[in-house]
Amino acid sequence: MIEQHFLNKVFEASGIIKDELKVIIPKYKEVKFDKNEYLLKEGQIEKKYWFIETGLIRSYIIDTEGKDITFNLYASGDVVIDYPSMFFFAPTRENIQALTDCVCWEIAFEDFQEMFNSITNFREQQRSLLVGSYFALKQHSISLIADEAKIRYLRLLKEKPQIIQNVSLKHIATFLGITDTSLSRIRKEISS
Repeated sequence: MIEQHFLNKVFEASGIIKDELKVIIPKYKEVKFDKNEYLLKEGQIEKKYWFIETGLIRSYIIDTEGKDITFNLYASGDVVIDYPSMFFFAPTRENIQALTDCVCWEIAFEDFQEMFNSITNFREQQRSLLVGSYFALKQHSISLIADEAKIRYLRLLKEKPQIIQNVSLKHIATFLGITDTSLSRIRKEISS
């Protein structure tokens, strides 16, 4: 069964045991998003989050000049969540949108909370995801200030090649904090 295979792989890698899997896996629901469909729109409160099995997703914000700026890019195996919205019940400032057709595994906040409070290994896995997400965000924020654009591009290429291969240059450029023209120049320089 696909559900068993994907979710087992996700959870067993973090030390969750088979008896716990019997409680955890039924709480997740397979959902499909069509290309360009929104998982969450600015102003909404997030009440669930997703593991991506297949597909690509981005989160973006609209800046003070009305420009669409990609805030994050997600691929297979990533967790898509707006932590402040979900845990503090605050309206999100992000828009989360499928860039391709996607298959995801969704869990509702109530089920998440129940398992977080009752299954130690699940709680530790979720804490690890939160810490990993924080470190990735911090690294990206520092990189936008301290690293050359070429270094940022090469890191993204190394860490998530599927994004480089399948996401529009416009979205990649805004995520890297550069213009489309600069990104084209960097790609040309690297390929020669």
